[in-house]
Amino acid sequence: VQFVESGGGLVQPGGSLKLSCTASGFDFRIAAMKWYRQAPGKEREFVARIDETGRRKNYAESVKGRFILSRDNAKKMTFLQMNNLTLEDTAVYYCKAERSDVWGQGTQVTVAS
Repeated sequence: VQFVESGGGLVQPGGSLKLSCTASGFDFRIAAMKWYRQAPGKEREFVARIDETGRRKNYAESVKGRFILSRDNAKKMTFLQMNNLTLEDTAVYYCKAERSDVWGQGTQVTVAS
């Protein structure tokens, strides 16, 4: 099982980024997927979840209305579209399968003016 996150970078407040996660080593089509983030000095926190069909999504209150999670089962990928970014969104972002204990290396998102 492996997850590779990409798409992070430096963005100004109010900007947007789209993160990608490529999964391998398991049947992606039947796996709910989640994104988490960890800011400096803070615990890792839940960001969003998408079910195996892509039809049901859940978001943390802090990102609801700004982030959109989607998936492409044929490509074994999930995508986290992040809009109207704020300084508080600065963190390392991780994806994982809901039922897996494996974590990827994460991708750094830095929001700064």
